[in-house]
Amino acid sequence: MPADFLQLNGKTVLVMGVANRKSVAYHTARVLIDAGANVVYSVRNPAQREMVQKLVGDAPILVCDVEDAGQVDRLAATLAKRGERLDGLLHSIAFAEYENAMKPFHETPKTAFLRAMDVSCYSLIAVANAVKELLTPAASVVTVSISTTQMASENYGFMAPVKAALDSSIVFLAKSFSRFSQVRFNAIAPGLLKTSASAGIPGYVDSYLYAEQVTLRKQAVKTEEVAAAAVFLLSPCSAGINAQKIVVDAGMAVNYFDRELIDRWIQGQ
Repeated sequence: MPADFLQLNGKTVLVMGVANRKSVAYHTARVLIDAGANVVYSVRNPAQREMVQKLVGDAPILVCDVEDAGQVDRLAATLAKRGERLDGLLHSIAFAEYENAMKPFHETPKTAFLRAMDVSCYSLIAVANAVKELLTPAASVVTVSISTTQMASENYGFMAPVKAALDSSIVFLAKSFSRFSQVRFNAIAPGLLKTSASAGIPGYVDSYLYAEQVTLRKQAVKTEEVAAAAVFLLSPCSAGINAQKIVVDAGMAVNYFDRELIDRWIQGQ
């Protein structure tokens, strides 16, 4: 196997969404750098830029609040002024306001749902459109989804339907961009992770501990594993993969009827 198997040496990737050391975006950036790629970061506000700068040293960090269309346009303009040509884009942005309590899904506030859709889903469309002239002809765009949107996990609330829209969006973006380029759009879809963002979801810890037992290996998915898969999708090695959602859940989806878990439940009755 060649040393530069991923073929990322000298490539430039825009990484959006680093919040701290636990972020999928942060771990993905580290793997990209180890593979020889140049990483440009984008964060939501100046305060976040100051915090992330401590993690990434002198790497360029741009500010873009994706809720502001003007800032999305300025992000593209700044990248163009810098002379950047993007071989990859990682979109690791999501937001949901649960108002300190998880409501039944049918009570989801309209404003909360639409804001989550804007930040977590539409932002991918907006950013892709804004930087389309900066993407190299065979660039790879990867967003971060979740392992399944078909399970009604009550403590995840309305974010699952939002992520379902995100999953559908990559298909339509891939088709749309195919009219003028070979740019690919895919999603990396992890199982439950131990991140700062997930810690803010009511009841998440219990679900995380349960999910860990449902995996085939009885060990939770690691953020580093998700990052490695995301980097593969960003690399030319995955050139034949487009409009797909790659699940990284350590086999959780096939193991809900685990004998050990069933026995434990029966014994507890």
